This record gives sequence, C-alpha cells and structure tokens, in this order.
Amino acid sequence: MNRFIDRERELEFLEEKFGDKRQLIVLYGRRRVGKTELIKQFCKNKDYIYFLADKRGSLLNAERFANIAAEHFGDIPPRVRNFDDAFTYIAKRLNERKIVIVIDEFSYLVEKDDSIPSVFQLIWDDVLKDKNTMLILCGSLVSMMENMLSYRSPLYGRRTGQWKLSPLRFNDAKQIFPRYSTEQKVEAYSILGGIPFYLNTFDDKKDIYTNIEEKILTKGEILYEEVEFLLREELRDYSSYLSILEAIARGNSRLSEIANFSKIQAKDLPKYLNVLMKLDIIEKVYPITEKKTTKRTIYKIKDNFFDFYFRFVYPFKSELELGNTKKVMGIIKRDLNTFVGKKFEDISREFLYEMNMKGLMPFRFSNIGTWWEKDKEIDTVAFNKEEKKILFCEAKWQDLGRSEAEKIFEKLTEKAEAVKWFNKIRKEYFCLIGKRLKDKKDLREKDYLVFDLEDFS
Repeated sequence: MNRFIDRERELEFLEEKFGDKRQLIVLYGRRRVGKTELIKQFCKNKDYIYFLADKRGSLLNAERFANIAAEHFGDIPPRVRNFDDAFTYIAKRLNERKIVIVIDEFSYLVEKDDSIPSVFQLIWDDVLKDKNTMLILCGSLVSMMENMLSYRSPLYGRRTGQWKLSPLRFNDAKQIFPRYSTEQKVEAYSILGGIPFYLNTFDDKKDIYTNIEEKILTKGEILYEEVEFLLREELRDYSSYLSILEAIARGNSRLSEIANFSKIQAKDLPKYLNVLMKLDIIEKVYPITEKKTTKRTIYKIKDNFFDFYFRFVYPFKSELELGNTKKVMGIIKRDLNTFVGKKFEDISREFLYEMNMKGLMPFRFSNIGTWWEKDKEIDTVAFNKEEKKILFCEAKWQDLGRSEAEKIFEKLTEKAEAVKWFNKIRKEYFCLIGKRLKDKKDLREKDYLVFDLEDFS
C-alpha cells in the first residue's frame, strides 16, 4: 500500500493560497514525484473537480472534462465544442462556496494543441472572472510547464503561485520502510532516491537484494523500463541523453570526459546537460568555497535511481533481456557497498543540514557542499562567512573503532589546511559520520563531532 509522506510545506502553500482570493496555481514536477497524491490530500474535505487529461486532443478532453463536471453537479452532460464551453457550463453552476478545479497532466493538452495556454488565459480572464475558484494546472512535462511560466506565455501574468515538486529527502523517505533497519533504509534510498513511486515498489518484508532482483532487474517490472520510458516521454533526442547519463554514471564527470565517452561535441553538451538539470536528474557541482561562476565544475547524477540504473542495469540490458539476472546480481553484490558509500555522503550532508536547521550544530552555517582540489577531497564543508567558522566532515559507510576514527580526523585536519578560506582567522570544527562508531562518547570529549546511524533514527 502506498503511503503519503511529508509534503507539509507544499500542503501549507496550497492551503494558504486556498484561503485567499481566487487563485491560478501551476504545480509541476517530473513523473512519479507525487503530484497527484499531493492534490488528493489537499482536496480532502473540499468542493473540487478533478480531471486527468490525456493526449487525445482538445475536443475529446473537453468533452470528458464536461462529463466529469456534470457528474459533480448531478446534471446531464452538456454538449461542448471546447474548454471554453466546458468552463462556461461550470461557471453557471458555481455558488459562493469556493471550488478547486484541477487539470492534471495539463502539459499533455499543450503538447497536442499549442493554443491551450491562450484558451485558458481567456477562461481565467472572462469565464471565471468573478468566480470564487482555485484553478490548479498540473503537469509532468517539466520543460513545457516551465515554458508556461515564462514571460512569453499567455498565462504568465495570470498565475498567482507556482510550485515545482521535488523528490523526498532521506529523512522523509525512510518512513516508507518501517520494517527496515536504518542501514537498510539508507541502502534502499541510495538505490531508489526520493521518488515516492519508486520507493513504494520495494517490499520491506524482503531484503534489499531480493527487491533489486525482483523489482529492477526483472523484465516486465515497472522499474525495469522506467528510466528509458521517462526519457522518451520528456525528451526528443533521448538516445543522446542515454549516452550522457551512462558517461557520468561511469565516472566521467567533466565536460571533456563526457564528450569523449558520449561522442557528443563539447560545444553541444551544455544544452543537454541543462535539460537534465531541470529534470533534477543531474546536477552541476563546484567546490563550496568558490563562486558559482567558477570553471572548476563537475557533473554528477543527482537522482539515485538513475545513477543505479546506468551503473548496474543499462550496461547489462542484453543479459537481462534473456533473463540472466544471476550475473548482474553478482556484480551488484560485489559493488553495492561502494555505490551506497557515495550516496551516504549526500545523505550525511542532508543530515548535517537538518541538524543545522534545528540549531544543533556548534554554529549556524549558511553554506554547505563538497570541496576538492587536485588530489584532495573533503565530503562536506560548511561555513558561516560572517562568523568565520567552518566545518569539515567525512562520511564513511563503515563500522569504525576509535583508532580508525582518529586516523580519519588526522587526515581530515591535513586536508583542511589546503582549503583557502580565511585560513589564519577562522575557527575550525571537524566531524565524522559513520555507519557505526565505537567510543562516540570518548571522541566527543575530544571536541570531535561524531555521528552514526544511531543518530539518524
């Protein structure tokens, strides 16, 4: 059974808008991120009309929408030629009580008929002008929905709010697996990321490896085809995106390296990379102590499931098509710990961010990220520029004793010296986050910040 997790901020936003004057809200985000579930939660105990659009064109969709509206009002379905007619019918039946009207997958309408934004502009300006309505336009084709938010769009000046729905953070996603240990929750999140639909495919009555084999590697299962389906749905030249994502998953993080692997010219890559960043699939990373305009940037796959897929599934598709999951499972069992270790760095950074928000760190940091220079790398660096305070942190997906932890701190202290940031006047703090840490109390008495999975619970 799917569980609705978190989304408190999003629900607060919608409720606040609902309590105000008439509203035109644009809600968007990639497929499976939980938009429809959010809308269902919001619409509970409200007067609402919900319509899920499809790709069959304006006329058929307008007729279906009018039929759903008529059912809502207990009427005989009216004859309509377009959405103008359908909304005119609705407007005549509205009373003073506020109603929510949801057009889900609005981007499908626009994809088939580029006049739709202009049509809805007129509907909002004229047909619903004096009506106490909250119209929510919801869509999964991110690039198309963002085009509707641009100043060139007919709806640009009409919307009263917009929200891009993001994947769940680990702290919220872990609630989907009540039977799993914290270690298993980290592993599941490292594989599936924060997309609720993906998370709900795993059965926490079964171990991680069984879930991988049954839900990801088995032909016919949804996750087996999900990545390529999403790319085909959202992107035209999707084969080029496959090459780029495989390049990054295999460790090619710089522009020149991605170009060499994907056989796409470096000058053409930015347009592809920008699209993938808008979809929250990849991200551009730079050393946190430098400006965003720095040329010292790398690209990494932000979406955990995409990273897992292009690391462990896509390269072995021919084997999996024949049902040979045994060979692929052998590779996964060999390398999964290393893969999870990299994701644990991101989860640990999120943990520190949340501790910071609660005021549980030695100082309030305003910036947090990663840092590297030549052969040196620090998993997390966080600082407060005004107070000249800086935190250096390593995350290790390992069980560590006191002596091992102290050696990590020694190396971290050495690497910190290379971080050029108010070197002579800054106050430094050092942190270690592990899977399990012995003698945490003794380490804390030495003024080290130490955390493990016990603190994540």
